[in-house]
Amino acid sequence: MKLKNIILLGTAAVAFTACDDLFEPAIENNHDITDMYSDPQFARGIIDNAFLVLPYEENPTNMTDLGTDNAVSNDYDNTYKRMASGAWKSDNDPVSQWNTRYHAIQYCNLFLENCDQVEWDYSSEALKQMHNDLYKGQAYAIRGLQFFYLLRAHAGKVNGELMGVPIHTSSEDGSSDFNKGRDSFKDCIDQIISDFDEALKYLPMEYGDITGAVPAKYAQMGGKDSEYNRAFGDMQRGKIDGKMIAAFKAQVALFAASPAYSSANAMSWEDAARYAVLSLNNVGGLGGMDPEGWHWFDNTGKWIDNFGFTDPDPQEICWRGVVGMSSSYESSNYPPSLYGSGRVNPTQNLVDAFPMANGLPISAPNSGYDVDNPYENRDPRLTSYILVHNGKCGARGQKISTAVNNEKNSDGLDRESGLSTRTGYYLRKLLRSDLNLNASNADKKHFGARIRYTEIFLDYAEAANEASGPKTAVGGANYSAYDVIKAIRQRAGVGVDSDPYLEECATSKEKMRELIHNERRLELCFENHRFWDLRRWNEMSKLNEPIKGMRVTQTDEKGATGPGSYEVFTLPDEPRNYQDYMVYGPIPYSEILKWSNLLQNDGWK
Repeated sequence: MKLKNIILLGTAAVAFTACDDLFEPAIENNHDITDMYSDPQFARGIIDNAFLVLPYEENPTNMTDLGTDNAVSNDYDNTYKRMASGAWKSDNDPVSQWNTRYHAIQYCNLFLENCDQVEWDYSSEALKQMHNDLYKGQAYAIRGLQFFYLLRAHAGKVNGELMGVPIHTSSEDGSSDFNKGRDSFKDCIDQIISDFDEALKYLPMEYGDITGAVPAKYAQMGGKDSEYNRAFGDMQRGKIDGKMIAAFKAQVALFAASPAYSSANAMSWEDAARYAVLSLNNVGGLGGMDPEGWHWFDNTGKWIDNFGFTDPDPQEICWRGVVGMSSSYESSNYPPSLYGSGRVNPTQNLVDAFPMANGLPISAPNSGYDVDNPYENRDPRLTSYILVHNGKCGARGQKISTAVNNEKNSDGLDRESGLSTRTGYYLRKLLRSDLNLNASNADKKHFGARIRYTEIFLDYAEAANEASGPKTAVGGANYSAYDVIKAIRQRAGVGVDSDPYLEECATSKEKMRELIHNERRLELCFENHRFWDLRRWNEMSKLNEPIKGMRVTQTDEKGATGPGSYEVFTLPDEPRNYQDYMVYGPIPYSEILKWSNLLQNDGWK
């Protein structure tokens, strides 16, 4: 089998140092799969290609929240704006995972079928085995992840029955039968969990250097500490390990147990709680919740700026993206007066979801909410995640006014098309607050949090509440959904002295469900969860809520940063037009045309 036109990471550097005219004929990037047996760099490149296309979108200007009630973009041609307004079709699907995931699964299958024959480039047999195990474990884990994201995007009901996608666990070539029908949803979930379990046979729970503790499997082969550290030590941090796999399982179980998928009986709420507990045990359970985890993205002095490649991640982070120097998030999302493009604009819908600091919703009697001073005494997460009128931003702590009646104020509502806010709010979450984009070198360290333990705590809270109610521990835990939500709120400064609203919700599974859903919305906003959460909850109506903003009119003479009057308004050019059948995404139209055995999800054409 030939692998044509594939750019392999490991071989790219070599290619640029060679001179093609030294060879007759010229070198082509055209390998037979058996070349990996004698070319370990090529073998690594195959699995690296599958790793690179994992669908972790860490750029906030391209987040799925822009297609929900959480945010809009000031780019009127934004993909998610068009999707939300009715342009989502089976032949125009911006969240499709079909081609990329199946391509990555093909890479994984090719690697798994051939990796045991690779002559890894090490003199020690123990070290060769360690590296084979490392990459084999990665391949199983990556295949499971790719399959999960494929299933999440394309599972759906066919004639009322929940179906999965075609399962591919062996590589394909020109002789393969591509006209395959869809496997059951449960079989797909079972396959994903099986891949993760297989990966655990080869991977450590956590990467890190050791002294005098080589695992028996490798010690029997004469393996040394230095060899183990080369294969599984500090330098491998960032690759998939056992702790990450435990979190993957928790995500998959919650997805499968959710209302939109529960009819397949692939996972119960008790299963989802149990998988979440197994993941949370890796940080010590509820006592291991990071007290600063709710603002990890701007914890500049304590962690981000001092982070080194081989350092352990903070307790909040289960899996992170690359740590690198950049100012792209800020240049895209800072207000225009700070040399940004103000791309992501949080909605009033989301702002209203943040409670008061006393824990009461702003609509509750005696909450203390003041319509003339709407950001006072609110949940501290509000102004940590969203830049509100007269909030401070940038290295100099500049006060940002979103008022409409100051022509000199470029940050005002709809002041400059494509730069200013359309809702009266700018994004703060995921951004550093200490950049000066006008400086000659504005770049500073950033990292993307692919999985935070807060997400897994919320997974547990949701599953435990649905399984046994607000105050019952489930799945081997010694804490309940109530305990988790109380800890999450208190660490952010909500209901610290007393939390009467939480206590009220603790009397009812239904009330606690509503609170858990809202806490998930707040804690995970702008991290690509809301779009998928509302659909797995079967709450399509919330995706169609009118999008609201805040119009501020200054009342002082300068019209700059003084007090103002506040008026909630509905954005006239941000319609939402999701249909009920869109709780499940489509199979690509081109695939339906090609293969007679591949059936489309109900409602899609």
